[in-house]
Amino acid sequence: MKVTRLTTYQVPPRWLFLKIETDDGVTGWGEPVVEGRAATVAAAVEELSDYVVGKDPRHIEDLWSTMYRSGFYRGGPILMSALAGIDQALWDIKGKSFGVPVSELLGGSVRDKIRVYSWIGGDRPADTAAAARETVDRGFTAVKMNGTSELQYVDSWDKVQACIDSVGAVRDAVGPNVGIGVDFHGRVHKPMAKVLLRELEQFKLMFIEEPVLSEETDGLLDAMRHTSTPIALGERLYSRWDFKNILASGAVDIIQPDPSHSGGITETRKIAAMAEAYGVGLALHCPLGPIALATCLQLDAGCHNAFIQEQSLGIHYNTTNDLLDYVREPSVFAYDDGYVTIPTGPGLGIDVNEDYVLERAGVGHRWRNPVWRHADGSIAEW
Repeated sequence: MKVTRLTTYQVPPRWLFLKIETDDGVTGWGEPVVEGRAATVAAAVEELSDYVVGKDPRHIEDLWSTMYRSGFYRGGPILMSALAGIDQALWDIKGKSFGVPVSELLGGSVRDKIRVYSWIGGDRPADTAAAARETVDRGFTAVKMNGTSELQYVDSWDKVQACIDSVGAVRDAVGPNVGIGVDFHGRVHKPMAKVLLRELEQFKLMFIEEPVLSEETDGLLDAMRHTSTPIALGERLYSRWDFKNILASGAVDIIQPDPSHSGGITETRKIAAMAEAYGVGLALHCPLGPIALATCLQLDAGCHNAFIQEQSLGIHYNTTNDLLDYVREPSVFAYDDGYVTIPTGPGLGIDVNEDYVLERAGVGHRWRNPVWRHADGSIAEW
């Protein structure tokens, strides 16, 4: 079997899909994207295709190493996301060629379903308590919310109080036993993060995510180690080398690599195994489309330390299309009582509706991250 062609499709709301074709008719799908940089990743996929076309798609480890190591410059969001989507599609092909799900090729499943959480509110938390209650009423047992709007390095107490009030309202709305994740989204710098970590302990959160930017964690290690709230991060780390030091620091309790950014299935499984050796949980990042979610679930099936999965159904970014639109059988993601079933079909376990992908690729998108500014006019972290 040989790879014959790689084709990318930029589809709404903000996703990039990849189809890899082979000479015997087996095709695989991946989702290589950096949110807000879809066209750049598509260009990187096209460049990496030189290492893949004409090769046996089942030689995944060798192809991964070739794409990663042969470019001299390596790592980072663009290259690792392009590599990730190709890797996903190669695993999809290999699973289909053997007639088994990817999880079976990775050693088999340790679970047949996994708990999921749902996003509530938007980037500027408002009416989050009502959204949380409605989400729990739909059967979810965990939710995640953004904790703050933009924060200066040192900001006023009213910003802290707004975060406390918002999180407190959600806790009051859902009761003590629903998991709440609060995402700082890298918007918070060390001086304010120390304050917020302390003030939010009262709400017994499931985790606080990205308390500071990943490149700034060194300055907050002591506070992260000593808070009683589990600390989660990793969506902006792209390889096992990126995760190595943060795991060794002992400051992180949950890692959140994104298999559409962190080198695909091949690399993310290695990252998960590293984390397990440190007693760290796995909660894969996935605010993306159905191929990305299917990829995550195949990994969740076999990773012992996976305990919850992000998913984008109804997320506020999905304004024109939603998670289930691009699959022929939406019930493949069977949500029930706060869990989603791991797909058991061959490959990634989903049947992509290619006709609809082509239709929506004709519309495309040019999604960009919002640009925020502080009151003084300086750029703020979004």
